[in-house]
Amino acid sequence: MRDDRADAGKRTTIYDIAKLAETSASAVSSILNGSWRKRRISKRLADKVIEIADREGYAANAQASLLRRARSNIVGMIVPKYDNRYFGAIAEQFEAIARARGLFPVVTCTQREPALEVEAAKELISFQAECLIATGATDPDHLTSLCRAAGVRSINLDLPGHDAPSVISDNYSGARDLTRLLFDRCERDLGFSGPLHFVGGRLSDHNTAQRLRGFLDIHRERGLVVPDRHVLVPGYSADKAEEAMKSVLANETMGLFVNSTISLEGVVRWFQNRGEGRSLGLRYGCFDYDPFAALLPGNVGMVQQDIASMLHAAFDLIEAGDRPTEPILVPCLLRASL
Repeated sequence: MRDDRADAGKRTTIYDIAKLAETSASAVSSILNGSWRKRRISKRLADKVIEIADREGYAANAQASLLRRARSNIVGMIVPKYDNRYFGAIAEQFEAIARARGLFPVVTCTQREPALEVEAAKELISFQAECLIATGATDPDHLTSLCRAAGVRSINLDLPGHDAPSVISDNYSGARDLTRLLFDRCERDLGFSGPLHFVGGRLSDHNTAQRLRGFLDIHRERGLVVPDRHVLVPGYSADKAEEAMKSVLANETMGLFVNSTISLEGVVRWFQNRGEGRSLGLRYGCFDYDPFAALLPGNVGMVQQDIASMLHAAFDLIEAGDRPTEPILVPCLLRASL
């Protein structure tokens, strides 16, 4: 039986992990420094060792680990989706910026599935990636712990974590700007002064929470209370957004703050599928940008996230080795329609 009192304050070593995994210390070292494939160590054993290292809180010295092995120049990124312009643009620009900085980029899509995120992180570690950029990860701190155990740096992009540097959009300020614009256009075009509706996203999601906070604060500045029924947050799904919009009255004059182009697809579908709704007094704005969606009737403007600045900030962190304690906030651009 393990004596927790004797182990109190003792730092876990590769020999402890080797004993728990029933393998050699040299095999553990190869797995944790990412060279296990060259030694033909099985993936099953590699996964087992990394899991134990994570569980036991093993933390390798990242700088020493990189000095012990030749640089791979590989930088990895996980993205949750390829099916919208935002994440697609992140992946494309990540590859271009990495190559321009003399690094080799590897990108994989994880479909917002925690298990796929962990699998992707482990695979990138096994290929000796020097840094993992976790974009929109569901559990970024878990990925950070996996990377730290292997002596690999990690950076969070789009959604923040607590245990690694984070680079994210200034969602709160962007939401305030869009809400102001939406109020102005509703008053000018429809004679409507609110309150507005908020559609899309998840309350448990950092970005949704910050955007909703900005949305609500602008209402407070105008002396308005947003009814609970005006906040529709069924997730990032076109189908769920369309279903949620069915609770809105067909003849209602309204302004909609749409939280992502994914949700916007469902809102437009809802609007077009209602024959009596074609003359509906509606103005909406969307947090995220799509050049085609910007041309749709009723669209007052869109918030464009500054992908290039976010990525350059992330790569600057890689090169400088900085570990800021607070997320780096990158301002958004408000693109108003005529």
